[in-house]
Amino acid sequence: MYGLANLQFLSFQVHCGFVRNSGAEMAPSDIKYVKKCRFVVTSGIFDGYDIPQQPSNISLRSKKLFCFLMVVDEISLTFIMQNVTVKEDGHGGKWVGIWRLVLLKYPPYDEPRRNGKIPKILLHRLFPQAQYSIWIDGKMELIVDPLLILERYLWRGKYTFAIAQHKHHHSIYEEADANKRRKRYARPLIDLHMKIYRYEGMESWKPGGKTISDVPEGAIIIREHTAMSNLFSCLWFNEVDLFTPRDQLSFGYVVYRLGGLFKFYMFPNCEYNSLFVLHPHTREHSSAVEWVKNITELDGKGSRMKESRGGLGLWTPYPGNLDSVVLPPVARTSKAG
Repeated sequence: MYGLANLQFLSFQVHCGFVRNSGAEMAPSDIKYVKKCRFVVTSGIFDGYDIPQQPSNISLRSKKLFCFLMVVDEISLTFIMQNVTVKEDGHGGKWVGIWRLVLLKYPPYDEPRRNGKIPKILLHRLFPQAQYSIWIDGKMELIVDPLLILERYLWRGKYTFAIAQHKHHHSIYEEADANKRRKRYARPLIDLHMKIYRYEGMESWKPGGKTISDVPEGAIIIREHTAMSNLFSCLWFNEVDLFTPRDQLSFGYVVYRLGGLFKFYMFPNCEYNSLFVLHPHTREHSSAVEWVKNITELDGKGSRMKESRGGLGLWTPYPGNLDSVVLPPVARTSKAG
């Protein structure tokens, strides 16, 4: 009976990403190249908001061991080729310094922020041969050798997933409040997202709980691609696909729903700041939906601001009574937050 129960548990299926010809397609030359990549440093640029920043302090060993993969959409590839030197090898690969540019054709979403979550969260689906990976946001310049990062945040403590604490927030409801104030997505849709999580039992974070924090600083993710860390990534992406593209809002919820099965290391934010130099975007990101204050603004002609291929869970009738949900009060403890 025990063996059968485990067999059933191990055989369940989880939707994760996209099937071939449904979006986020890679060129055959890139597919061939990444098959050799076991250790990966990955970043991404979408809609031309950044240019590749060259890592520094990289050891010769890491240069031989790691693939440095910069995932871009076609808008970003054009922008990069117009603004920095891009070299092409004899096999069709495009390079900016140490970075191999990997073009994702046919982005599946309208919103660049949501498209950027594909390489960030579903890295194991794009590069299935990768055993270890370090994700950094496109605006970051890596200044620490990646082997040292793996040793410090995974191998030393025998972890398979590491991510930094958010600088200001511990509760997803704090983070949601900050997202609304900083116009990161439509305010009523963020509220709806949080009401669904609250209805499903997600409490506001409290000191002494099961996690150091429910809110990560998502600009760096360090992973060993075990079955459990890959499962977590799939579930996390499914939340980002279904609701708002603000992945920091859904990270803690997925941890909560896994009920302690997912073990990870959340390291202090001060250490996060020692790994990178932060560069400004080439321009301020903005889309019409981010400025929406009231749900009625999305009616009539305003319906054009809705995403047509992402966040569909926000427009699907929820089976519970969300009108009865009261979101936890939020104390704004930081001006920056």
